[in-house]
Amino acid sequence: MSPHVLDRPAYSALTGRQSHLAIRHGGAVRMRPEFGLFAGVDDASPESLAALAELVRAHGTVGLIEPAAPPPAPGTQVVSSALCLQMEATAVAPAWDVAFDMLDLGDPDAAEMLALATLTKPGPFFARTHELGAFIGVRVDGQLVAMAGERTRPDGYTEASGVCVHPDHRGKGYAARLLREVTARILARGEKAFLHSYAHNATAIGLYESLGYRGRREVVFTVVKPAV
Repeated sequence: MSPHVLDRPAYSALTGRQSHLAIRHGGAVRMRPEFGLFAGVDDASPESLAALAELVRAHGTVGLIEPAAPPPAPGTQVVSSALCLQMEATAVAPAWDVAFDMLDLGDPDAAEMLALATLTKPGPFFARTHELGAFIGVRVDGQLVAMAGERTRPDGYTEASGVCVHPDHRGKGYAARLLREVTARILARGEKAFLHSYAHNATAIGLYESLGYRGRREVVFTVVKPAV
């Protein structure tokens, strides 16, 4: 049986619908660093791992989302390795009224989006990450205080990501309502939505389940940088 595209979502996206954002070297591929750090290898052969190491040395840190931690690549070192729960949604919770407007975000908002993500750390976010898909947000007195959007795009799927809220504005329902809207838009295009949560984060997993997401499988997110 062929592997499912979500078993290796970053690799599936970078060798599929988002190949235009990829840098390929031999048996390895990575996202252009201004967009993200995601990467993958064709297989676990020494040749592919050596190619991955070359990409790391040339373009910096990468992150792999795989069923298991990848074998060591020569000339690199593992920064972190975390067990994550991959969740999928084929339906979404009904919409509910909120006392705030959800605004489409784009290039004019890029600096504020990067600043909010840098502050709140929802996951890897770089200068052009906002171009990976549609993002929406909430402004209070002109300040961007919450956002959510889209990231990797394996065939038939889009990943919901970048969900974050400024610490001074939490507890107001921004994250849940924004993620619900992002998910609904993905499903309305005829795709399925998915996301990742650290496996130990029961609070986040409970929120995602309330919106219609269900656990699909565990994956490992491994961050690798050049060896010092």
